[in-house]
Amino acid sequence: MKNILTILFLLISIGGFSQTKSAKNSPTITDGTPESVGLSSERMARMDNIFQNAINNKEVPGVAAIVVKNGKIVYHKAFGMADNQSNRALKRDDIFRIASMTKAITSTAVMMLWEEGKFQLDDPISKYIPEFKNPTLVKSFTFKDSSYTTEPAKKEITIRHLLSHTSGLGYGAIDSDERFKAMYKKAGITDLFTTESIKIGESVKKLAKLPLHHNPGEKYTYCEGLDVLGYFIEVVSGMPFDEFLRKRILDPLNMNDTYFYLPDAKASRLVSVQRPDKDGNWEKYPTTFYDPEYPIKGAKTFFSGGAGLSSTAKDYATFLQMYLNGGELGGKRFLSRTTIDAILSNQTGILFSGENGDNFFGLAYSVLKASGEDKGGIGSEGSFTWGGYFNTNYFGDPKEKIIGVIMKQTQQTKGDNLNNLFRQIIYQSIDD
Repeated sequence: MKNILTILFLLISIGGFSQTKSAKNSPTITDGTPESVGLSSERMARMDNIFQNAINNKEVPGVAAIVVKNGKIVYHKAFGMADNQSNRALKRDDIFRIASMTKAITSTAVMMLWEEGKFQLDDPISKYIPEFKNPTLVKSFTFKDSSYTTEPAKKEITIRHLLSHTSGLGYGAIDSDERFKAMYKKAGITDLFTTESIKIGESVKKLAKLPLHHNPGEKYTYCEGLDVLGYFIEVVSGMPFDEFLRKRILDPLNMNDTYFYLPDAKASRLVSVQRPDKDGNWEKYPTTFYDPEYPIKGAKTFFSGGAGLSSTAKDYATFLQMYLNGGELGGKRFLSRTTIDAILSNQTGILFSGENGDNFFGLAYSVLKASGEDKGGIGSEGSFTWGGYFNTNYFGDPKEKIIGVIMKQTQQTKGDNLNNLFRQIIYQSIDD
């Protein structure tokens, strides 16, 4: 009897983490022609010249891009080099460190658990990670030894604050405030990418003890909130974070080239991070506060919800297609349409204005306002976007049913305007 109960429990547990069926059954993205979805092949071909010129002018070493409209792949190409030192040409299915493009996938996982009634968005995170109880603010700081005094914050950090970057947490090594860079370093916070043997829970618990930039909910400060939520997912789901993403999002969407750490068989497809040397030639980026080889070397134990994944252009476009479908793909319901609407709604008021005040921030994305659409070439009102530390970028346009993903792996470059030109060329290609 005991064994039977154990088996039943396991079956129920597995079933609870399976995808629900949907009345819709949208096909996965497939190849199509521009003309079949109201785009001009002749105008889309201008993209080739834009990318090749950027490579010829040494603005980027290589670029891969995909454009999807109405679920049809109408552009999917790669130009230049994956690694100049070894003369390895870039292929369209090569794998890129997507860094902060991880955040949208983590946010989606959080909202899947929210849909199951596991928590409320305005619950304090300390309810699930007690170390965050009684947050503080910096009262005084001494640069000589990174010592500081604190005073109590006015309120607790909520899950909504973490999703919308209004928690007051910082971002350590890339923080805009030198005090927080120093504090995070002294406390041993693991930022971004690491080959060291550490788990996300260890870093998050250290982070919880540090003071905040500001009272939760008072400002928008880009931060490690999604790393906190990666650990939160482990606490709430009872599964390792990487396993949760694999079972609930990546495998069901057939995102078979998306990983925190690449299997050996796929390591050769990882694109090198490159920068221009003093003569303007491309060289591999050296180890600084992070190791550029982190996805294929090291302990492989740190699963960063804010910046840890690597992926391909097509895999990420597949993820975005699920959003444009209102939370469904292949007959599987990942999120409700109403949840997607909430994710893409204004969660920060006027705290996040984006460039020229043309964007607001939701629960994962920067979203375009009507004033942004009116300026032309960047999408329709409601288009959502974000990018990654190594110069990857994406957008989804629910009105025009367009997805664009552009992938590069660069640091310290000058003159790279491809993200803007990419969108500009897509929208001038509309021919309906």
